[in-house]
Amino acid sequence: MFIKRFEHNPILWPDKNHSWEAEAVFNPSPTKFKNKILILYRALSAPHYHESVKLNISISDIGIAESKDGIIFSNRRKFIMPEYEWEKFGCEDPRVNKFGNNYYIFYTALSNFPPRPDDIKIGLATTSDFKKFSKYQVTNFNSKAMALFPEKINGKIWAILTVNTDKPPSSICLAEFNSEKEIYSKDYWDSWYKNHYNFALDIRRTSGDHIEVGSAPIKTQYGWIVFYSHIQNYFSNSKIFGIEAILLDLKNPKKILGKTDFPILWPEEYYEKYGITFNTIFPSGAMLHKDKIYLYYGAADTNCAVAFVDLKILINKFLKKEINFVKFSRYKNNPILTPNENNWESKAVFNPGAIYLKGKVHIVYRAMSKDNTSTIGYATSSDGYNIDFKSKKPIYEPRESFEQKLIPEANSGAEDPRIVKIGDKIYMFYTAYDSKNPPRVALTSIKVKDFLAQNWNWSRSVLISPPGIDDKDAAIFPEKIKGHYIIIHRVGKDIDLSFHKNLNFDGKTWLEEYRWLKPRPGSWDSEKVGLAGPPLKTKQGWIVFYHGFSFDKIYRVGAVLADLKDPTKIISRTDYPLFEPEELYEKQGEVSNVVFPCSNVLIKDTIFFYYGGADKVIGVATVKLKDLLDALKICKI
Repeated sequence: MFIKRFEHNPILWPDKNHSWEAEAVFNPSPTKFKNKILILYRALSAPHYHESVKLNISISDIGIAESKDGIIFSNRRKFIMPEYEWEKFGCEDPRVNKFGNNYYIFYTALSNFPPRPDDIKIGLATTSDFKKFSKYQVTNFNSKAMALFPEKINGKIWAILTVNTDKPPSSICLAEFNSEKEIYSKDYWDSWYKNHYNFALDIRRTSGDHIEVGSAPIKTQYGWIVFYSHIQNYFSNSKIFGIEAILLDLKNPKKILGKTDFPILWPEEYYEKYGITFNTIFPSGAMLHKDKIYLYYGAADTNCAVAFVDLKILINKFLKKEINFVKFSRYKNNPILTPNENNWESKAVFNPGAIYLKGKVHIVYRAMSKDNTSTIGYATSSDGYNIDFKSKKPIYEPRESFEQKLIPEANSGAEDPRIVKIGDKIYMFYTAYDSKNPPRVALTSIKVKDFLAQNWNWSRSVLISPPGIDDKDAAIFPEKIKGHYIIIHRVGKDIDLSFHKNLNFDGKTWLEEYRWLKPRPGSWDSEKVGLAGPPLKTKQGWIVFYHGFSFDKIYRVGAVLADLKDPTKIISRTDYPLFEPEELYEKQGEVSNVVFPCSNVLIKDTIFFYYGGADKVIGVATVKLKDLLDALKICKI
């Protein structure tokens, strides 16, 4: 797996027996010292009277613990505590790195309560033995999360820090020094701050996001890696905390070699979701061990946790190699199907299912009339691109009560077909909608010989998803696996699996909700995910394309690779969208910015990918199977 949480997280939690760390311990930073691994962490005390504040308040000290393996820590004790006026209301969030013979521990210093932005600055403690240390106030402006690079670069000492953290927009900036004394020189920082935007790293995606330095830089052969906190929608009530990373040039840290465009970790586990601050993870330390990075983070501002990151895969993500491998080629004469004068398909033709039989691609597609009734049309192509034949009439029309219109002019009918051949039958899964009740998954079938002869003798359609629940995007694995048929469908925002010994649905048996694939907060598939085409079998596993919908209201397409013998196990999942709206016919239509495939057909070594563009037309694109599998190898989860 690319990133894996330690199964026994959290590694440190509050100790009610110690008043100074009774409320929370979080935001840990590791370092190696002699034959041990030390971890420094923020310790939040039980509420108590402090200084002139009349209320009981919690104060932060910096604790320290030690370990042999970087996972199990013991001998916890208080290490750095408020002493001076500029830090008297708390020492928070340490970052430690060794430079020369000393260890430099930067931390957030609070000089007032409640702290205003200008009361929040950076402090520094230096030590050679973790027994005695010297303290300095570093900055005199609002700032946090400073860390030193562990060696000189081009003869200079370098640091990374966050500026204006508490009066956003914040900036992650670099600073370079001629000497160690310059690190805490007021004259240096007065001059630096006037021009700090010139030292900022350009990594914010939108003006509504918040960024803050996470870990101290770690050196690899590929470059300096820095993990940082990225908070999406920072100024709203729906903040999304994520951990991201950048790769900086070894000789010039101002140069960004790569960065993650989406979170690599976000709150999922109970200890990340529940605590002093719900749904919060904050990267604060990292340590390299061979080809594995130990990533330390604060969970819900309450506990310390660790995850393990595969270095080589992270580097591939920085360099976005999966995008370089995958080249979807749109057909130059797209769209291949458009609305026409036939009333039943005069408004839109889109979201096609397809199957390859007898040397032809058979396309079944959703057609919409002017009164917004959806039926199923049919077309064929001998070369996969050009249409040889198109039916003049629908091959399937709404005939059951659950798919017939109840509200005039509203959407209704048979939508988004997906077809799969099993034995001598073709099964068609589609969305049945009566314009009033929630859409549901319906199933019908037809003999292969009738399908090829265009004798549209569909079996009676039956609803297979439960009543009262919005359920769509269904298809089936084309063979039994461990004695069961596995049906894919979508309830709510997730892609689900359902297991059945046979396909004899009677209108009283419903699909199960085994949650299989979830949206990824902050990513291109952050809002909801749904099945694209039916699973495609390869020697390496089942390829399953899916569509993702994000906060920017764009439908894109990604893929997962599932285990052949147990598809509940997902081997890999693309980090970046493989296909997204680019052409005008995908960006403008009945619904803007949509590419929506319901099919993928393998012909020799090429996948033909049929999709709806902007809910208006149908296009086709191709990709080499090997290229897609190469990309999926990189994206192991």
